[in-house]
Amino acid sequence: MKKKQVIIIGGGAAGFFCAANLDEKLFEVTILEQNSEVLQKVKISGGGRCNVTHACFDPKELVSYYPRGNKELLSVFHKFQPGDTMEWFEQRNVSLKIEKDNRIFPESNSSQTIIHTLTNEVSRKNFQVKTKSVVLEIDKLENRYLVKTNEQNYFADYVVYATGSSPKSLKLIQNLGHQIVEAVPSLFTFNIKNETLKDLMGTSFAHAEVAIPKLKMVESGPMLITHWGLSGPAILKISAWKARELAAAKYQFEILVNFLGIDLETAEEIFKKFRQNHPKKTIGSSKIFEITSRFWHRILWLSKVDLEKNISNISAKEIQWILTNLCANSMKVSGKSTYKEEFVTAGGVDLKEINFKNMSSKILENFYLAGEVLDIDAVTGGFNFQACWSEAWLIAQDLNSKVF
Repeated sequence: MKKKQVIIIGGGAAGFFCAANLDEKLFEVTILEQNSEVLQKVKISGGGRCNVTHACFDPKELVSYYPRGNKELLSVFHKFQPGDTMEWFEQRNVSLKIEKDNRIFPESNSSQTIIHTLTNEVSRKNFQVKTKSVVLEIDKLENRYLVKTNEQNYFADYVVYATGSSPKSLKLIQNLGHQIVEAVPSLFTFNIKNETLKDLMGTSFAHAEVAIPKLKMVESGPMLITHWGLSGPAILKISAWKARELAAAKYQFEILVNFLGIDLETAEEIFKKFRQNHPKKTIGSSKIFEITSRFWHRILWLSKVDLEKNISNISAKEIQWILTNLCANSMKVSGKSTYKEEFVTAGGVDLKEINFKNMSSKILENFYLAGEVLDIDAVTGGFNFQACWSEAWLIAQDLNSKVF
């Protein structure tokens, strides 16, 4: 029996995982990657450690981490979810570990472990990987596809389109008849110039809360002061859920930051109890809240409170200033910065045109789509990779089950 030709366009997580699960007895597979290296996002994910997936094993809970695609992914995750991903890698001698925040990494703490596993699996099946191969055009023939690249042309019985969300790749798929939901950035940090943050880069908060009053949106989680403003899960989550609205606002908006993650009344109780127990301490040396001394001194400076002032002499008005600066600090965001490790976009191929039983196109016969080219994205924590693994696995299962 002559093997069928599968062309996978895109050498990222979805493309490689699909190839790694295809039956080499049935298919000849070629992966086309336009860059000089494959699996580039896998390489930089998690600071070079590769956040493979997330320890969330209930599909209903899992989809709650996806601002776009949550309804569609429910059936997908019922067939292949993080537990299946873990099993797949562990069967190939990759030891994985679940960290305290439920993110899952290889025990080696190196993304190369994941890259080697995927590339070795593809190599073992004698599938071809072509780098620096830019797809220029895809022509639909009578019962095949002609994929034209900058180097050569390929005939394909089946195409798997896993290109990511670059404008060129979206234009290419649009030319074949698919509708595109306009792509906007998701998972970005906030650029803020504010005296509260100045020269305090690297200062972190374990349980912050960030609100965008105009959008009636609140998110909580760890937060970090950066050179440019604010980052960390609390910021990234809010940027993902409100990606479209913030793009429409041209990334100019007001936020309310609660550095403590507790309400004003609770913070006031904690303050007064500390004052009662340590009446002779100076306010500057008082460790009342779980924040650094440098940040505490900045808050006192903003509140116009002398560091040497005895805590028992702090007035009710001064307490309110301190607590407002800590729990309801109003800031103006004036731009965004890409969060390099997890950069994703909201937007891509309209989900109404995809059959989520097998990730096939409803517009094009024998054509599949997976990964960031779709209008699906998630918050940070391994969820975007999980969507790639699950979608790619479904495609491979569907192809492997075909009777020729």
